[in-house]
Amino acid sequence: MRKSADLRKAEIVAAVLDLADRIGPDRVTTGAAASVIGVTQAALFRHFPTKAELWQAVAEYVAEGLTAAWDDALSRTGGPIVRLRALIAAQFAQIAATPALPMLLFSRELNVTNAELRTTFRDTLMAFHGLLAREVDSGRKAGLIRDDIAANDAAVLLTSLVQGVAIRWALGTRDFELSDEGLRLFDVQCRLLVVEGS
Repeated sequence: MRKSADLRKAEIVAAVLDLADRIGPDRVTTGAAASVIGVTQAALFRHFPTKAELWQAVAEYVAEGLTAAWDDALSRTGGPIVRLRALIAAQFAQIAATPALPMLLFSRELNVTNAELRTTFRDTLMAFHGLLAREVDSGRKAGLIRDDIAANDAAVLLTSLVQGVAIRWALGTRDFELSDEGLRLFDVQCRLLVVEGS
């Protein structure tokens, strides 16, 4: 039975993400992706006429997954500290589910040669930063987070925490549980941000 165009596109995106994890995003070719799913390169190009369009579909898929995870995290009951932890947990869960993600975000070749891809990833990272800053600001207003730390600075620290742990995990042997390690370090960093006795 022939697959629908949407199903085939999703299959191609999944294959590209798998290849990007196994061999690195800069080494992924359309031929390799076509081979993984058992179609010809010409068939792949019917769904994505250019490699840039294929990578843009990958970026949009990743961005949609991240946004849905953040929305879910923010729907949790509890105050700003709970929501901050949920956002960080959601980010680590998405990275664990899509191990190629750190390498995609920092792929020099992809980000230099594909301005639209770079913009999608930058906008996605800025959205995450904005959500963190908003929750930090909410925590400051509630007297839970120190008011001598700017919300944007705290968001940069938290984003850097996620990126640092994710890169260490991705470049290493993945010999630690990403979410456990990330949340452990979030708790350490959070103790530096919160007002004593909160």
